[in-house]
Amino acid sequence: MGDDKGPLKSAVELAMERLRKKDEESGVTSRPLSEADKAAIAEIRNFYEAKLAQEDVLHQSKLRTVFDPAERDVLAGHFRRERERLASERDAKIEKIRRGER
Repeated sequence: MGDDKGPLKSAVELAMERLRKKDEESGVTSRPLSEADKAAIAEIRNFYEAKLAQEDVLHQSKLRTVFDPAERDVLAGHFRRERERLASERDAKIEKIRRGER
């Protein structure tokens, strides 16, 4: 108990340290986001949040008119793919900003 190595670190802090070291070893660099980057990311998130909400409303509207289980399954599949597409687009745009490729 006489060692003063500083405060104990949580498991999360230790894991983050290991990940940072691994990134450094593999050549991945991190850079702090500028205020413009943060604003652009927030704008992208807001845009896609609205698009996802719009898709949800349209899907619910379509479900109210379809009673056949097979057709409902088809609609659910289309809805799921559209949500995945939008989320993938959003994530790709955000990652592009994070890498500084705007």
